[in-house]
Amino acid sequence: MMDIATVKHDLSDVLTEYFDKVQFPKNGLFVVGCSTSAISGDWLGTNSRLDIGKAVVSTLEEFLLPRNLHWAIQGCEHINRALLVERSVAEQHNLEIVSVVPAIHAGGGTQVAAYERMDDPVEVEHITAFGGIDIGGTEIGMHVKYVQIPVRMTNKKVGAANVVCLSSRPKLIGGQRAMYDFTAANKEDYVLGGQQ
Repeated sequence: MMDIATVKHDLSDVLTEYFDKVQFPKNGLFVVGCSTSAISGDWLGTNSRLDIGKAVVSTLEEFLLPRNLHWAIQGCEHINRALLVERSVAEQHNLEIVSVVPAIHAGGGTQVAAYERMDDPVEVEHITAFGGIDIGGTEIGMHVKYVQIPVRMTNKKVGAANVVCLSSRPKLIGGQRAMYDFTAANKEDYVLGGQQ
């Protein structure tokens, strides 16, 4: 039996390290994929647990609320990995709301716990988050904007589940004349050779 205090402690360690390494934008979307089965040491989707989901949700709140971040809790494959968000977040980001609600074996323990905790929860089909956390191999990459950056973590477990964290950065665009820092060189006037 997985100890709830251990789950909260492990997740706190991971989130502390993540937010020490990543400068998340205010009001940004933070996606959470979480298998409570994997945290317990079981195969994904075989032993969903609401008590673990509640521990994950309460710990996430402690980190996200003070940073003015919005969470998007990914459901399992049985609801096509739809994401649970507050209705106000869906409206603010013009997200398409879909007709489904989480259940312990169709959405998972973390989504059910978040649903009970939120003011006006809705499910949406797609988001483009700045970054997030994947607890147990739930594959959050489809919900994080391009270009994704893996965040190298020393804390890599919550309970028995492996953890992967993602951040993102703007695309680097342009050719050989493109610059990525604004310095005095950006203002230098010169004639291009061979140009009319």
